[in-house]
Amino acid sequence: MSLTETAEKAIAAYGGRAIWQSAKTLETEVTAHGLAFTLKRRPFFRRARMVMDIHRPFSTLTPIGRNPAVTGVLDGLDVRLENAEGHVISERRNARDYFKIGRRLFWWDDLDMSYFANYASWNYFTLPALLMREDIEWRELEPGSLEARFPDSIPTHSRVQRFRFECASGRLIQHDYTAQIISPLAAASNVVLQHKQNSAGLLYPSLRRVTPKGPKGKPLGGPLLIHLEIHDFRLLS
Repeated sequence: MSLTETAEKAIAAYGGRAIWQSAKTLETEVTAHGLAFTLKRRPFFRRARMVMDIHRPFSTLTPIGRNPAVTGVLDGLDVRLENAEGHVISERRNARDYFKIGRRLFWWDDLDMSYFANYASWNYFTLPALLMREDIEWRELEPGSLEARFPDSIPTHSRVQRFRFECASGRLIQHDYTAQIISPLAAASNVVLQHKQNSAGLLYPSLRRVTPKGPKGKPLGGPLLIHLEIHDFRLLS
C-alpha cells in the first residue's frame, strides 16, 4: 500500500516498517489517573501490566480493578474478565452497545473499564502498525497532520480522528478524538509530553496528558482527564 510522507516518517521514527510488521505482541506497564477515572468511580492504574496483539484488537490488562488477580480482556468487539488461572469470570458481547444509556453515565464496572482501557491503549500503543493497516483510511491534511477514518470492526474512540506529528522527526505530538462512550461531547486532545527508548533502542511515547479539546482545536489546560505513563515497552515476534 502507498503511505503518505507523514506516515512514512512516523513509522521510521518508531523503529521502521520491518519491526512492526514482524512483531506479534506488545508488552508494557502503565500508570494512569485523572478525572475520567474519578467520574466513573474507577480505581487508578498503578503499574498495571498489559499484553496486546499488534495486528488485531486483542489486549489484556492486569489488574483491571481492585482485585489484583482479575484481568480485563478485549477480544475484538467483546470483553471478558479472567481469573489468575485464565478462567472466564464474566463476559460481554458487543460491549460498546451497553454504553448508550443507563448507569454507565455515572459509574463503570470492570467489564466497562476492560473495554475502554484496552481499546484505547491498543489504539495508542500500536500506532505505527495502524498506519500500515488497509482497513483504516488515512489522509494527509497537511505536512505533519493526518486524518484517520476507522472501520466499525476496530474498537476506538471515534470513527474520525486526527494525529499531529513533528514534521522533521516524525514523532507524535497530539492525537485528537471524541471519547464517544463517555459522551458525544467528550472531544479530547491526547498530548505526548515525553518520549523514551527501551532497552532495545525502540522509541515510544512514554508520557501523555489528555484534556478537553478547545474550540480552535488546541488542548485546554484542564481539567486533566487522563495522565498516562508508560513504564516499559517491548515488542515480541
